[in-house]
Amino acid sequence: MEVIDLKKYDQVYYRVLAILLLMFTGAVLLINFLTPSKEFSESENRMLQKLPKFSLETLVSGKFTSEFESYISDQFMERDFWIGLKSDADQGMGKKESNGVYIGKDGYLIQKFPPPEKGDLEDKVKAVQAFDKASPGLRKYMMLVPTAAAVLEDKLPPYASGGDEMVYWEKIKDSHLGDIRCIDVSPALEANKEQPIYYKTDHHWTTKGAFLAYRELGAPMSFTPKNEDDFNIRQVTSQFYGSLYSKSGFRHIQPDSIELYYPKTPGTISVDYVDEQQSADSMYVMENLAKKDKYTVFFNGNHGLIRITTDNTEGRRLLIVKDSYANSLIPFLTSHFSEIDVIDLRYYDGDILKLTEERQIHDMLILYNITTFFEDPSIKSLADSVE
Repeated sequence: MEVIDLKKYDQVYYRVLAILLLMFTGAVLLINFLTPSKEFSESENRMLQKLPKFSLETLVSGKFTSEFESYISDQFMERDFWIGLKSDADQGMGKKESNGVYIGKDGYLIQKFPPPEKGDLEDKVKAVQAFDKASPGLRKYMMLVPTAAAVLEDKLPPYASGGDEMVYWEKIKDSHLGDIRCIDVSPALEANKEQPIYYKTDHHWTTKGAFLAYRELGAPMSFTPKNEDDFNIRQVTSQFYGSLYSKSGFRHIQPDSIELYYPKTPGTISVDYVDEQQSADSMYVMENLAKKDKYTVFFNGNHGLIRITTDNTEGRRLLIVKDSYANSLIPFLTSHFSEIDVIDLRYYDGDILKLTEERQIHDMLILYNITTFFEDPSIKSLADSVE
């Protein structure tokens, strides 16, 4: 009886396996080499690493190696497929969190709240206080908006916590902000949390959520807000995959829709993008609905300084210092102010106090979501113009 040499068969098996692995690796490298590099990932909503230029200096410093590794990772063939596959595997193992984003009930993606670093809250409060003291004739208001993590805690996975957003907001309100009036929108959002006030795939509130906040601004800012019946509400897209979809890598999630509130009695609007030296007669950039980041339908995203002129004849001038949460709320305010200057401190390097004086601003609104307020260091620049 012939004796089978199992050791010999094992050697053949491993050699064949090694050859197949080398062929697969070579094919992948060849396809990656022949495939043109992409500059932007639609699904991740970010720029991708380009092939770095080689030099002895960048090699020695390690910059070339680091950038080349990022290039291989970013330009890997069918990258979106592999990201989705990993996400599916994670979900299959019961994983409910990825890259700081929870996958919650009813298809909600909810971002974790990162508490501020030690001393950061105090530094930002001091900057706001310094600006307040330097602008005694200016009516000032602050609204920090809780994110979905705080309002939609019932949508979080069982083990997850919404964090301490409201605790820190209370600390700010108790920080003796002088003449600044703090406006708390959380009760209105809590009362309407069964409605779609936050996007499921994005970190922003919806236009409905922004409308509720606009209503809360009315009494303290001395204007009579409009009712929802005063608007024609139109769904302009049902295919919005937002920032949390991109950040988390979770796939097989239903997209969001975006609604715009058009006044039934429309007014005349002029929007000047000051730094870009461009102007428009609408606050909405409809062609952006064909892009990945459809939220940029509002004002084409964020800019250092936007100047809005309306046909309101009361003469009130408003300055808004804000993050992107404000973008969907600002259109509601145009009925109540003749001019609105909008500043995003992340992109603005001018003197804010000087601007309020030159523009004869009457009211100032600081509007951020709570997470951005603590994450964004540019808020401290409020104190720069008073030093």
